[in-house]
Amino acid sequence: MSYAQIIGWGYAVPSRIMTNHDLEKMVDTSDEWIRTRTGISERRIAGPKDTTGTLAIRAAQNALQVADLSPSKVDLIIVATCTPDHPMPAVASMVQDGLGASRAGAFDLNAACSGFVYALSVASGLIAGGLHERILVIGADTMSRLVDWSDRSTCILFGDGAGAVLLQRSESPTGLRAAVLGSDGSGLSSLYIPAGGSRLPLTPELVQNRRNCITMKGSEVYRFAVNAVTHATNQALSAAGLSIDDVDLFIPHQANIRIIQSAAKSLKIPPEKVYSNVQHYGNTSAASIPMALCEAVEEGRVHAGANLAIVGFGAGLSWGAAVVQWGVDTTPVPFSWWKSVVRNFHRREAVVRSFALRTQRRLDALRRMNGINEA
Repeated sequence: MSYAQIIGWGYAVPSRIMTNHDLEKMVDTSDEWIRTRTGISERRIAGPKDTTGTLAIRAAQNALQVADLSPSKVDLIIVATCTPDHPMPAVASMVQDGLGASRAGAFDLNAACSGFVYALSVASGLIAGGLHERILVIGADTMSRLVDWSDRSTCILFGDGAGAVLLQRSESPTGLRAAVLGSDGSGLSSLYIPAGGSRLPLTPELVQNRRNCITMKGSEVYRFAVNAVTHATNQALSAAGLSIDDVDLFIPHQANIRIIQSAAKSLKIPPEKVYSNVQHYGNTSAASIPMALCEAVEEGRVHAGANLAIVGFGAGLSWGAAVVQWGVDTTPVPFSWWKSVVRNFHRREAVVRSFALRTQRRLDALRRMNGINEA
């Protein structure tokens, strides 16, 4: 039997930091009000040159660096996002091009804040089924582009970022041990963006009324989230044949510290086994779990053999929980100058390859036009 082992991980965030004090100048709120209700102190905000795609590429490059793997070895790229650069094509195709992953297929998956768990489950199944050898799974979102910055109930919550893991087929029984995915579409209006899709295409009036921004019923989402996290985590652990006591680290979606604490209390998981970085990044949607995983690794909270319980929840309403057994050493590898040179070469090669392909298409188009004119 084959398993999907995580062999690489990485994340990327914009350089701009927006603190609660910055928000005090924009809406009627305060640092104390935000921190006591959400646990958030600051968040990263995409700059003019940042997009979901650029952040996803950087996170993927870091994951490949940890795995010491060339982009040409990747078979498939899955990007979980609800904030694509364009309605089409997929962000994953942009990542494929940006990495120079010439052999890889690519597609996006939208399950909002649950997206990373969904994507991890899909990728693990494709590897276990023998269809692919290595898959990049990326959670990336620029939620600041969808926020109504005059609405203090939502603008304080969200931030931007990307996190990635590289899965590889292994005969060792590590990686995803169980997953539970769920949805309740009757709760659609609890957390959604009303306009901008095929049901309600954008018009100047809709934009003026901010119908293209996030709308949320906070109390409904809170109740749903605590229940969904508790039930889904218990179901995933049961499917994996484990108990709460077997969990070494609990990594929930980083939406709100109150939700995290309430769910952990309901699950009877002690605080020392709960990981949270919501204070620094806010809610980064599909990026929050892989970003938290990467920081947990950096802090020495993850080790070979550890059982991780991860759980996401969000718009849909949707939820997903997974149990992952970590299978590789997380000790940082000493810096190697020649590997750095190789990585830089691969990145430059990707840029040149993309330019060459675009140029070839233009030349082919010109030749066809000349042929038509001559005829």
